[in-house]
Amino acid sequence: MAARGHVQDPNDRRLRPIYDYLDNGNNKMAIQQADKLLKKHKDLHCAKVLKAIGLQRTGKQDEAFSLAQEVATLEPTDDNSLQALTILYREMHRPELVTKLYEAAVKKVPLSEEYHSHLFMAYARVGEYKKMQQAGMALYKTVPKNPYYFWSVMSLVMQAISAQDEKLAQTMFLPLAERMVEKMVKEEKIEAEAEVQLYFMILERLGKCVEALDMVRGPLGEKLTSELQSRENKCMMMYQRLQLWPECNALSYKLLLKNPDDWQFYLSYFDSLFHLMDKSWSPPNEEEHCVEGPVQTTVAEAVKFVVDRMEEEDKKESRPLRGPYMACLELIHRLRQRGCPDEQELGDPLELMLQFFGKFGDKPCCITDLKIYLHLLPPEQHTQFKNRLGELVPLGEVGEDGFGFPGDTKALQRHLCVCQLSRVLGLQRVLDTEGKLCLITELKAHYHYGLQFGKSCLKTELQFSDPYCLMVAHVYIDLWTETGDENMLWQCLGVLEEGLSFSPSNAQFKLLLLLLFCRLGAFQPVVDLYSSLDAKHVQHDTIGYLLTRYAGSLGQFAAASQSYNFSLRFFHSNQKDTSEYIIQAYKYGAFEKIPEFIAFRTRLNQSLHFAQVRTERMLLDLYTEADITSSLEESVKAMGLCPEEDDIPWDNMRDNRDLTVLFSWDPKDRELTEEHRRLSLEEESVWLKVRSLTLRLLASLALLGHAPSSRNSDKTNENGVSAKSSTLQTLLSQLDLTLQTAAQITEKQTQYPFLGPPSSRLATALSSGSCHCQASALQLSLTLQELETTGLDDSSELQTQICNSFKSLIVQLQELLSRCKGEVLEMKDSRLMTQPSLLETLVFFVETVCVVLWVASYSASVLRPLKSSLQKKKKKKKDSSTAMPVVLSGFQEWTGSLQGIVTQALDHVKGQEASLTALKLAALTLGVGHAQTQEECGFTRAAMDKVQTSYLGSLQELGDLLRKRADSLKSLKF
Repeated sequence: MAARGHVQDPNDRRLRPIYDYLDNGNNKMAIQQADKLLKKHKDLHCAKVLKAIGLQRTGKQDEAFSLAQEVATLEPTDDNSLQALTILYREMHRPELVTKLYEAAVKKVPLSEEYHSHLFMAYARVGEYKKMQQAGMALYKTVPKNPYYFWSVMSLVMQAISAQDEKLAQTMFLPLAERMVEKMVKEEKIEAEAEVQLYFMILERLGKCVEALDMVRGPLGEKLTSELQSRENKCMMMYQRLQLWPECNALSYKLLLKNPDDWQFYLSYFDSLFHLMDKSWSPPNEEEHCVEGPVQTTVAEAVKFVVDRMEEEDKKESRPLRGPYMACLELIHRLRQRGCPDEQELGDPLELMLQFFGKFGDKPCCITDLKIYLHLLPPEQHTQFKNRLGELVPLGEVGEDGFGFPGDTKALQRHLCVCQLSRVLGLQRVLDTEGKLCLITELKAHYHYGLQFGKSCLKTELQFSDPYCLMVAHVYIDLWTETGDENMLWQCLGVLEEGLSFSPSNAQFKLLLLLLFCRLGAFQPVVDLYSSLDAKHVQHDTIGYLLTRYAGSLGQFAAASQSYNFSLRFFHSNQKDTSEYIIQAYKYGAFEKIPEFIAFRTRLNQSLHFAQVRTERMLLDLYTEADITSSLEESVKAMGLCPEEDDIPWDNMRDNRDLTVLFSWDPKDRELTEEHRRLSLEEESVWLKVRSLTLRLLASLALLGHAPSSRNSDKTNENGVSAKSSTLQTLLSQLDLTLQTAAQITEKQTQYPFLGPPSSRLATALSSGSCHCQASALQLSLTLQELETTGLDDSSELQTQICNSFKSLIVQLQELLSRCKGEVLEMKDSRLMTQPSLLETLVFFVETVCVVLWVASYSASVLRPLKSSLQKKKKKKKDSSTAMPVVLSGFQEWTGSLQGIVTQALDHVKGQEASLTALKLAALTLGVGHAQTQEECGFTRAAMDKVQTSYLGSLQELGDLLRKRADSLKSLKF
């Protein structure tokens, strides 16, 4: 809680029990204690605010706010009240009110350093950069300390970064910031490294690279000490920006002599060398080459330099460094790109890679290092390379099962690296089915043998042989995708479940299991898997898509809601958290981090995943709650949905998904490409557009249903109903265009790598007819609105049109339901077969039924008054023979048909539940194709049970929702 000031203050002693209650979460007692205290001391403002905090935390926001405002209007200056109000306003997500508090406090106590700095930080929380600049200078004038002056300078830089007009930033804000720092430089008042860093940042943003370079090289640069080679890195950055390649080359050369393992300097060394060669640069005859020392300008010098580094490493008695050996392969790669014959002087890539493997093959990084340079080997050398690598792996005697095993973890790592490299080279892919099954047997044997090395591992540690298990799973996936044999998939799940039992913290096992269960349409086991990953902070954005993509589409609505909350909680706290990071950066002078934090916040606010989760969460709430627990209109109001507003940043959408989170040793032609990424983003964006428009259309429908009656006055009609129906019309046109774009995308039938991005729900939504059926239903609401305006007497054509729409919707729903028919899980020839697409289509059917029923509810609200006015007319005329208008009889027929379709769907769901419950998985024969141990069969059966249980759960939730919808249908008859 808030700081408690001086112990001597008697008020502190009185307030302490309230603080303690609030700290312990006992908010009711805190309120009671505050009330007691306020009876004795009416003017104890802090007690009032602490009571408000208690009220806020017990959900009484309005009461808390009015109590806080009572104190705030008195403009308190005691520390306790100010800090308590700050806490309260932060919890209310009203940081702008904190600025007003401290503005008043600073006016009353103008010489208080504490209040001035609190005011500055309050402005920082709301991003008021201009006011921050002024507050910083006011603080510096009050207490002339350097940090306060540079807070003001940094606020100018932030005005430049956030300015819409780049010209304004370059001609006003940054030059002013530069002059302010130069003043301190001239007066020799620069004290800290942070101040030099800020000066460098300003010069860099102004494009004054020469001045920045001089500054870093000069006496000010000596203060850059917090990071290793900070000066050198900044010099290198400026040399590259200024294209001073001689200096760049000489500095890289000098730094590599000191540290021959620094990879970034090898890259800048090679870059600068080839730039100098392209420009035919030659050193001056007598003078120094450049300020950084000697420059290397020929390939021969570079070859000698790299070879010398390697020879020095070879001479070492201690373990050699990887840098020089990788630099040799990098130089060959670059010389080949340029068609330069000198590469032969460096040696044969195959021999160099074998040498590298000999030195570093027992390190897990060996595979990632060599993978980059495998393209240097021609395809005809791949098998030879693998065999030669195998000779360098010390394995024991071949046993009864035909395999030799490694004697220690280093030998195990070498063998593992050979297996990984043979997969990357595509040597596993060319094996036939029998060959792949033999490979699986071998890898499993190595996996089980390697478990003995990890007996003493903690639960949080990974087993040394885990990668074998993962590779077995990948080979099973190959067999499944190539042969379509689902048995391979079940065995794959069994292997991963077994792996997880020995290595419960292996994230790769969990991620792959998560992906496979989702592909099978089983969402229930996925929730626990994802929560056991313990995703932290930004991971909710980068890997959250793996969970949320399938959350709403597989019928597990409660679990889906929980999954969306996981992600949304992070995004909502991001805004508040980032403000705190920025404040800490100001406090500790980490100025260069502040623009990074701002960019990070923007990136999260513009996240595709954030927009998707927010939209799906609101749709899910409508489908499961609206017209069941509260009306559609109340649900829409509770969400604060406004159909006219589109708050998704379509033009600045950021795809923050980590699409390579799953390990892959696949060959290059099977890896994820930039084109895949682009197409996936396009597909996801269009699907988001469809969902967002659907949500806004439903909000429009809710508002349309409660528009004032058109016959009250012309003016009402003009401003009320028409405005709402025109919004509906606009959104329907946009949806129509989006569905056309969607159709073009699905025609491409893009196939992503198995371990790449999951395909969106777009294809199923279009092929099932769900989107078009929903659009037709929403279009009907517009026609009904027209009927409401026209009345029954002059609308025979309109009535016929509405009746045709009623019939058409029944046909569309019937077709959609027929696409859900079939067994989602069945046994054929003692094999278990799944059809998860049936489950996804059934979810679309239920969603579409919800939309159609909301339109039916709106229809009833339009037709009821028309029918009652018709009956009044009949009574007046005493004429009972007049035929009922077609639209009324059509509506009654329509609701009857809807009831019939929902009943059919419920029967289908019941049938599916019965056949699923009747399935006896114990009767399955497992391990067809190659032997499986009893234990392995147990893990496979456990995975099958999870899928069966999940399907049952999905069907039960879908059945429950359909039953609730059937009940709401009964109220529509009149």
